[in-house]
Amino acid sequence: MNAVLIIGGAAAVGLGVAVYGALEPNSSIYGPVLSHGPREKPYLYLTFDDGPNITATEKILKILDKYHVPATFFMVGRNVSLWPSLAREVAAAGYEIGNHSYQHKKLPLRTSKFILQEILTTQELISKITGVRPKFFRAPHGYKNYFVGKIINQLGYILVGWSFGVWDTALPGPEAIRERVRKKLRPGAIILLHDGDGLNPAGDRRQTAIALEGIIKDAQDSGYSFKSLSEIIKT
Repeated sequence: MNAVLIIGGAAAVGLGVAVYGALEPNSSIYGPVLSHGPREKPYLYLTFDDGPNITATEKILKILDKYHVPATFFMVGRNVSLWPSLAREVAAAGYEIGNHSYQHKKLPLRTSKFILQEILTTQELISKITGVRPKFFRAPHGYKNYFVGKIINQLGYILVGWSFGVWDTALPGPEAIRERVRKKLRPGAIILLHDGDGLNPAGDRRQTAIALEGIIKDAQDSGYSFKSLSEIIKT
């Protein structure tokens, strides 16, 4: 076989692996990713990205409190700086806070310096404003590269993906969001929802807040209970 073809094929395979590792949220090519809890137990894990947000975060907190449901909020540093009182409210209520970068920029083509700055700036903001040092990191859109994995490891973070999302960011309506979640429920699922907008700090996420009560009821009626992400790493 022609050596050029062999080399070219190997390069193509290598590129394909790199792209898959970058764009697949649960790929472990660049390091371990927490993508689900124990699959043999009827537990679910709620996570909310891109907040805090004035249209939805407080409403979501009230529903979670009503049903005594834990959750993890992956916060965008820029939004924390804009709505510090909301970030403090999340922490004061005892919910877990994760680092979701400062600007919510896609990271695969970014440098190590850029990625480190995004993570550290957000870490410092969250720590200063809420008194909580995040231990979980979720990359914007779930996209990552070698530097993300290396930096996360150096800083002692746990990289988190998700079992399923329902495109609540497309604003399909509260009932559609609720139904999409109900159809995908399965033991150990880490559920991706959004209490904020990665592009617009004041973006409307009220549909997710309205859908949440029904989501919780559907899950509980089906025999599920909710746990925090920290419960996974304890097992």
